[in-house]
Amino acid sequence: MDGDRAIAKILKAEGVEWMAAFPYQTLIDAAAQEGIRPIVCRHERTGVNMADGYSRVKNGKTFGVFTMQTGPGAENAYGGVAQAFADSIPLLLLPGGQTTDRTQTHPNFESVENYRGVTKWAANINRVDRVPEFMRRAFNHLRQGRPGPVLVEIPRDVGTADFAAETFRYAPVKICRSAADPDDVRDLVEALLKADCPIVNAGHGVLWAEASEELVELAELVQLPVLTTTAGKSAFPETHALSLGTGGYTATAMVDYFLKRTDFVLGVGTSFTISSFNAPMPPTATLAQVTHCAEDLNKDYCIELGAIGDVKLVLRQLIEEVKAQIGNGGREEERGVVEEIAGVKAEFLAKWRPIFKSDEVPISPYRVFAELQQAVDVANTIITHDSGYPRDQLVPFWPVEMPRGYIGWGKSTQLGYGLGLAMGAKLAAPEKQVINIMGDAAFGMAGMDIETAVRAQIPILTVVLNNGLMTYYDQYMPYSSKRWDTNKMGGDYAGVAEALGAYAERVESPAQLADAIKRGIRANGDGRPALLEVITKEELEVAKFW
Repeated sequence: MDGDRAIAKILKAEGVEWMAAFPYQTLIDAAAQEGIRPIVCRHERTGVNMADGYSRVKNGKTFGVFTMQTGPGAENAYGGVAQAFADSIPLLLLPGGQTTDRTQTHPNFESVENYRGVTKWAANINRVDRVPEFMRRAFNHLRQGRPGPVLVEIPRDVGTADFAAETFRYAPVKICRSAADPDDVRDLVEALLKADCPIVNAGHGVLWAEASEELVELAELVQLPVLTTTAGKSAFPETHALSLGTGGYTATAMVDYFLKRTDFVLGVGTSFTISSFNAPMPPTATLAQVTHCAEDLNKDYCIELGAIGDVKLVLRQLIEEVKAQIGNGGREEERGVVEEIAGVKAEFLAKWRPIFKSDEVPISPYRVFAELQQAVDVANTIITHDSGYPRDQLVPFWPVEMPRGYIGWGKSTQLGYGLGLAMGAKLAAPEKQVINIMGDAAFGMAGMDIETAVRAQIPILTVVLNNGLMTYYDQYMPYSSKRWDTNKMGGDYAGVAEALGAYAERVESPAQLADAIKRGIRANGDGRPALLEVITKEELEVAKFW
């Protein structure tokens, strides 16, 4: 066999069932011969986004893979990898490379050198007999420590070189986990129990560790209100009485209320990074952190109490320590926390309820969200969004119930990202209804990959909120917008989607929404991707508190 076939066998051994791809890349056929389904996308960035969405929904049990041509293919994929790096998503990139005698020669693009800033680890296989070694390292980096993209460049002559089949040996890499120091756990729990108004800030790490059950158990044991980051949204059920909802660029009133009251914040699986896309931590509160990424301790905030280890294992340690300190029954609901949350939530939702029922024409995006929520089984749905206003408007209000029922993201905020995420999510969980909300600008970035969903039979529902504008961008370029309409755009997106083979409708009034959504979902049930283009107003109202 050759080097490509050896790589394909390793991918198969590691549980890879499909990979996104864009030719020319000889690995595609080698992988197909090993039973790995190649899905050729229309743009390399979307292929990376698909691998990203798959890795998220699988929680890194298996990984999304993208392979692309050396040079322009690797160049085009860069944006998607940068986004995955910002969100700490483990995915495997397998670009082709120049032949070994043509490396470090201008103007040849060198993936390893150029991708170092947006990958956890990047390497070039310099000899065919080292294929198992490099692939083992790659999967080790994918499975251990902070998640992130990993790149292995395959020089053309290495991929096609003979590999002695009788020497092939490979065993899949196992994840290694560790718990925290018991003294750290004890000290953290003592401080937690002494606090007057402790809360939890749950991040993406809870989802990666599949620790939602443990988080719920701890919250109930100590009567802890729980907020999630945008990336961590769905780590704690928002239908739970102790849920505060999500705090990101936009947030719920419950998050704002308790951040102003709290004297102790326990970060679980969150980096506590200061960012406009994360809720700011109160300067007077004690901060404690549970993370398996030691470098996140004291990065942006002063962390007084830390417990380093696998989030699932450490949460179990916290639970047992709480029981040891105050008994198996935990803390009684004597402080009225549940009632306090419910009161703030009722007031918050009452304030926003009219906009969700709005009969305005053009349609309010909030009315679209309300109709979607009514049409689907939220517990059996995965929903994601694009950056900007679709994210800002949806994040505080979609009441996610199950882990990974929402794919939250946004640290790099590249337009068009949600479409590939949704396709990857559907491949990871074909039994789920998968929805992507995007704006008209985002469609311009990634819309042609609707055809990929059609051709690859990935039945997702895409909702394009078309207001003909880049919302709010006239504030950044007022003269240009007034003189040259630089904030405006147009197009028949339903027409484009229909021409690409998807089921498509254009919706212009609120009365049409419910039935159109039902028809789109029915098309998905028949195995067909669907797109609803909804003519919406420029809606500037968002739930923003800081």
